[in-house]
Amino acid sequence: MCKILIPLLALLISSPSIADEGMWLPHLLKSLNESEMQSKGLKITAEDIYSVNESSLKDAIVALNGGGCTAEMISSEGLMLTNHHCVDNLLQIHSTVENNYLEDGFWAMSKSEELKNENLSATFLISIEDVTSLFKDSLSIELSEAERNKKISEISKKIVSEKTDSTSYSARVKSFYGGNDFYLITYVTYKDLRLVGAPPSSIGKFGGDTDNWMWPRHTGDFALLRIYTAEDGSPADYSVDNIPYKPKHHLPIQLGGVENEDFTMIMGYPGRTNRYLTSFGVKEALEITYPEIIDIRTKKLDIMKSGMNSSKEIKLQYAAKYSGIANYWKYFIGQSKGLKSMRVYDKKVKTENMLKLWIDSSNTDIKEKYGNTMQILEEAYEKNTKVALNRTYLTEAIFQGPEILSFSYTMKNRINALPKDKEAKSQAIRKLKKLAKEFYKNYNAKVDEDMLSAMLEMYYYNVPKHQHSKIFKKIENQLFGIKKLDFNYYAKNLFNRSYFSSEENCLRLLKNPSKLLVEKDPAYLTFSSIYNKYLEELYPIRKEVRDLQKKGNRLFISALREMDTIKKFYPDANSTMRVTYGNVRDYKPGEAILYDYYTTINGVIEKEDPTNEEFIVPEKLKELYKAGDFGRYSDNDGNLRVNFISNNDITGGNSGSPVINAWGEIVGTAFDGNWEAMSGDIAFEKNIQRTISVDIRYILFVIDKYANASYLIDEMTLAPIRE
Repeated sequence: MCKILIPLLALLISSPSIADEGMWLPHLLKSLNESEMQSKGLKITAEDIYSVNESSLKDAIVALNGGGCTAEMISSEGLMLTNHHCVDNLLQIHSTVENNYLEDGFWAMSKSEELKNENLSATFLISIEDVTSLFKDSLSIELSEAERNKKISEISKKIVSEKTDSTSYSARVKSFYGGNDFYLITYVTYKDLRLVGAPPSSIGKFGGDTDNWMWPRHTGDFALLRIYTAEDGSPADYSVDNIPYKPKHHLPIQLGGVENEDFTMIMGYPGRTNRYLTSFGVKEALEITYPEIIDIRTKKLDIMKSGMNSSKEIKLQYAAKYSGIANYWKYFIGQSKGLKSMRVYDKKVKTENMLKLWIDSSNTDIKEKYGNTMQILEEAYEKNTKVALNRTYLTEAIFQGPEILSFSYTMKNRINALPKDKEAKSQAIRKLKKLAKEFYKNYNAKVDEDMLSAMLEMYYYNVPKHQHSKIFKKIENQLFGIKKLDFNYYAKNLFNRSYFSSEENCLRLLKNPSKLLVEKDPAYLTFSSIYNKYLEELYPIRKEVRDLQKKGNRLFISALREMDTIKKFYPDANSTMRVTYGNVRDYKPGEAILYDYYTTINGVIEKEDPTNEEFIVPEKLKELYKAGDFGRYSDNDGNLRVNFISNNDITGGNSGSPVINAWGEIVGTAFDGNWEAMSGDIAFEKNIQRTISVDIRYILFVIDKYANASYLIDEMTLAPIRE
């Protein structure tokens, strides 16, 4: 029976790898994907994409700050392209109310005008090596998860040390396929990055929250940075003596654009997917996690928006914060709808039932190895129901809620760690004062006081009462017997008494920082009361859950791969470089609806609404449109294309990734996905999932015609236009 069943199951749960699905490891393209990619239209080789010994496309791809966003080299002088939304926090830091780069844009007209940035890095991949064999003998199935983790850490440290000793490289051993495979990944990181240019938000964020995740889009979501190095080309901290970085490879610009069905490839650093998530995880997300995240973020956004509408200063302070919260607020709404409409839960159950059937019909070794896999996962998620709601509120409403709470926690830890040596302590205090100044630059006490009141109230009424910390009893009793709960009163009182409610108060504390004073501060007391309750009573449960989930997931993925030896499996995204390939393609989001594969500047003008800040069109852009002054950036019909879509497989972290054509030339920059396929991080939907990208011609048009920064175009390599 087993011999007949296995091929049948293979047909049921998988099909040959689909070009548009999959976030593939670049060093495995030669063995897994090259022939298929070339059959789809690729004109270069896997070696041209990833090579350790020769210049290749990987050498043009950058992880910004180690992940979170991707960027790409587009000149031999260190010029780097990414998304506007990846640098909006930098624009905010450099801005003032009088000189608002978020609103007005910024353009350096020479290298001397470029703006330096602290705590910003550009990381390049050097190599990926399979080191799984070095772990196999040490990771027996009898080990507990704690023992397994300890052994992995010991072996990883040894491998990394041997790789990086006497080099300027960094390295990490990362696990893949749920912890079944291990790869040593080596990087080099540069820390002198300068802001070169960014359009105003009316271009870079055109459409705002309304158009976010939607198609058709008309957004010029791009920005430019430049990497600098020491004179010998090595990584160096900022210095006026540094020189522009000379990359091993930079992407040529293709002004010929793309047409429907053209081959496209995206390289970048996708953050996280959960394609192997089981039905238990989908159910938990839909019934517990996502609804609460959406409710909490809705309240946070309302409070921020109210403050931002009250003054230009608050609007500037909270613009990047608001955008970050809103982006994934809408994402969770869309993903919830997508998971339901695509019946992802039912599909997961079907796969799990087939896996159980395969295990039950297999030999004794398979049964012993995988027989309790689904029971382990079911037990893990059942236990997690006791802590999932609390963890969601702890993360969203406390750690990521009122900033005064998390900042008090940060300062307490920093003050506790102050050295005893007088000179070293004085230097550390200066750093703390600098940290405080940076924090309060983008902080409004009234907004945060409202946030504290609202988040404590939501926590109180939604988290089970037996999981409440003592601070809520204090809130209940604060009005001396009056039964009405008043979270506004508590928040106001806290802000009146806390050292962390203003820069002035905080700097007064830092004149002679005291651990005792911080521990008595009402902001820290509130935070520590809630957090300690979780650590003492719920974290042990969560730790047990996490261990069960890790073990169950590892067995689940291993069983899938062992059951189906025909399918080419790709690992979930984990902020390591990936390659995805597919085609430019229109799509049908519903009956009698067909979405074209590109948009033009005509749509920008059609959407204009001077009364809505999301749809304001800059005067100069309108003048260029009226004049039809698109130059060499127009398509064959004389239109200026703005965005296009392809069926490439991306997720968060791919923001800023280059869209590359069949010849290895950049044709666009990815910045979003489409609303109808928001379940994509858990289940890829090949018929409707699309990546939304800025056409490289619109980017160059804005740089050249709008910003008059043509000197930047001059340093790029323009590829011959392909017919």
